[in-house]
Amino acid sequence: MKIRVVGCAVGVLLSLTACNTVTRGTEEPVTITSTPATARIWTSLGHECPKSPCVVTVNRRTEFTAHAQARGYRQGSVLVKTALTEKAAPGVIGNAVLPGGSVGLVIDAANGAMLDHTPNPAHIELTPMSRSRARRVRGPGV
Repeated sequence: MKIRVVGCAVGVLLSLTACNTVTRGTEEPVTITSTPATARIWTSLGHECPKSPCVVTVNRRTEFTAHAQARGYRQGSVLVKTALTEKAAPGVIGNAVLPGGSVGLVIDAANGAMLDHTPNPAHIELTPMSRSRARRVRGPGV
């Protein structure tokens, strides 16, 4: 009977490790905006949105490039990186306090739960083409 209770207690404590994995998850929504808001947005991961804002859910470990394009504007992009931020601090502290927390730190680090995408929201400011350049791009009679 005592062995069962101890076994259950150990199981519960180990399940509480990896606090960031439990509280924050391994994926994060990233918002991508553009000026003009009518720009089509897509990412190097294959996400697409017809206009701004665009919200995509991405694995916390994955860095990517977001692109935007609108008629009459030069195409633009922004690199969205991953970084350890202060938002993960409560989970790290929880791993330090709880028994078995070192296992939790390893799990959180391995699956990226301690990371956040930056910038988030990401903004792409498109530059207008000159009028003569815009006419040439569209071609004659367009």
